[in-house]
Amino acid sequence: MSTPSTNVLASGIEIIGSIRFQNDMHIDGKIEGEILSDSGKVTIGEMANIKGDIHAGEVHIYGHVDGNVRSERCHLKGRAAVAGDITTGVLSMEEGVRLSGRAEIG
Repeated sequence: MSTPSTNVLASGIEIIGSIRFQNDMHIDGKIEGEILSDSGKVTIGEMANIKGDIHAGEVHIYGHVDGNVRSERCHLKGRAAVAGDITTGVLSMEEGVRLSGRAEIG
């Protein structure tokens, strides 16, 4: 039985277009487009710059997101900056995070 793998998009990589994945994904690059996963976990690293919506089971944001986030669980950490609305079942937010938008929780 194989364990789920984590896909990594390193810093220095730029993608224009949608990304769809099943397992987990760690992003440190630049993406202009949607990030989509039915149940996977996506981590937006400190170096990441996302312009587009994120739809995933679980979202951890350390970097910059300019778009809406829809997830079951959303964690804003470190120096995260989100310009958009968050719709999630559970939201956690560390001190120092910037959120410019609405949050709908529950």
